[in-house]
Formats: sequence, C-alpha cells, structure tokens
Amino acid sequence: MMKTAPYLLFLFSFMSFCNTLSAQVVFTTEWKSEADQIVYVTEWKSEADMIVYVSEWKSEAEPKSGIWYYTEWKSDADWQIYFTEWKSEATLVVYFTEWKSEAGYRE
Repeated sequence: MMKTAPYLLFLFSFMSFCNTLSAQVVFTTEWKSEADQIVYVTEWKSEADMIVYVSEWKSEAEPKSGIWYYTEWKSDADWQIYFTEWKSEATLVVYFTEWKSEAGYRE
C-alpha cells in the first residue's frame, strides 16, 4: 500500500513553487531575507528576464503576465520582493515599461 503523506507533501511543495513563479501581486520588503524574489532593475530591455508594467488595478495582475500590482499589505501579496543594486545577487532582472502590451516574461 502506497503511503500518501510523502506524495501529498511533494504535491503541496510543487504547487507552492509554481504559485511563486507566476505571482504578480507584489509587496516591497526592506529585508532581503524576507523576499521571495531579489529584483534588479535594468535600463536595458534586452537583458531583462521580465518586462514589467505596473498597474493601478489588482484585477489586471494575472499569473505570468508581467503586470504587477503593488499592495500595501504583506498578507495580500503573492510575492515579497527586495530591490537590489547588484545584478549578481538578483533572482529576477526586470525592465519597467510604460506599455501594458510589452509586459511578460522574455524568452
């Protein structure tokens, strides 16, 4: 008989990881140790992992869309992000755009 506890633990961990990758409602933290993503902002679209458009509307912030909505509440966020000045310590390099149509992960 197969034990279900390890399987359920794996499934829960995998689902949490996938949610972290696709989240777009963000909270900016002052502490790198709290962050789900350490973000470096580049001036060059060509070196970005993600092109980000910041929306005023939470409903536009969909998974993997590149459309971010900043929340004031840590508990409301999908991602806690920390902005770094050093590209070498970043887990995500982003370029901010003024055009919603440009938003998304770069391939």
